[in-house]
Amino acid sequence: MGATVEELGAVVLDGLRTAGYQESTVGQYEKTIRALTGFVAARGGVYTPALGAAFARLTVSPRTGRFSAQRRLDYNRLVALLDTYVLTGRFDLATRKRGGGGPRPASEQFVALDASWEQDMADRGLAPATRAAYGRIARAYLVFLEDQGVTGLDGADGASVLAFLESLTERWARSSLFWVVSNFRPFLKFTGRTDLVDAVGLAGVRRSHRILAVLDDADTQHVVQACTGPAVSARDGALTLLALTTGLRACDIVALRLSDIDWRGATVGIVQQKTKNPLTVPLAALVLARLADYVLDERPASGDDHVFLRSVAPYTGLADHASIYRVIAQTFRTAGLAQVKAGTSFLRHNAASKLLAASVPLPTISAVLGHASQESTSTYLSLDADRLLECVLPVPVGGRS
Repeated sequence: MGATVEELGAVVLDGLRTAGYQESTVGQYEKTIRALTGFVAARGGVYTPALGAAFARLTVSPRTGRFSAQRRLDYNRLVALLDTYVLTGRFDLATRKRGGGGPRPASEQFVALDASWEQDMADRGLAPATRAAYGRIARAYLVFLEDQGVTGLDGADGASVLAFLESLTERWARSSLFWVVSNFRPFLKFTGRTDLVDAVGLAGVRRSHRILAVLDDADTQHVVQACTGPAVSARDGALTLLALTTGLRACDIVALRLSDIDWRGATVGIVQQKTKNPLTVPLAALVLARLADYVLDERPASGDDHVFLRSVAPYTGLADHASIYRVIAQTFRTAGLAQVKAGTSFLRHNAASKLLAASVPLPTISAVLGHASQESTSTYLSLDADRLLECVLPVPVGGRS
């Protein structure tokens, strides 16, 4: 016989308090446990992953009648904890991520398909960030099918793929759908349904290339001053400076370990999460000094050897790219640049543009950014506005109006 939510909830709360979670967080879990208790009690009283998935999909607030991001966060993270316990007999508090990977399917066939897809990605050694992105969009499609009354892949067709992509335009800009499709197509290929793969092509989603702004010298100086000043913690300052000066990807900053830093040689050496290629980049003296400030004076004692840890218990590595974005965005706000949508993607573009403006060859820029192909670097040519203007041809006299 399975356990009740009350029994599981008591263990969860005890584990959270033992791990040093703040009482405000524990209280939020208690509130969610009460909601889940009532939901499961009306359906037999015994918790199952299928009931948990159905509960996690209740993301619309009955008070406002609108989607609630907080409800989705609270419901998904509790269900993820309970599912881990049901499957393994223990709670893994170190792996909680914001949002819990989105809604999950509830039907038996789709739960099995989702598990098979996750296992396939793990077997192929895909990077954690890639697996998370692929898994999230796959589950969103399966949940969409269930909302249409379809509980098995046999009931899906090309029209469902097009309808699913169209439904995403309520939350995604059309210019961003290219990335959704890029993450969605591998799952459809995994299913072996060529008709579903072909349907993605019929959606006509194309990649757009924007000419992105970069930091001027004055803004860069503001960021550097903020990172080295008292208003920004050593961790956040070191992290932002690292991204600003090296152009490292967020997933590589998350995965960075103490042993990756060569303090004497002033370099950091990693195996890239995305390409699996080795990469060594130099560390500016300012970055190295701020890293030392963090490691020696501020970094909490922990058995976790990731360089950047959470600032509150549990003291484990940062969860994902969203954690990196929040740190950099807050640092930019402190620097007086709240209008800049800063993140590691922006800072990679910024680093590339600075190198390009300094006449550094594209192969060298490609090596610094850790691109697997130089073709990936050519997109940064669009960032050098001055050189683009040099390519503009004058309008012939006869063509002027």
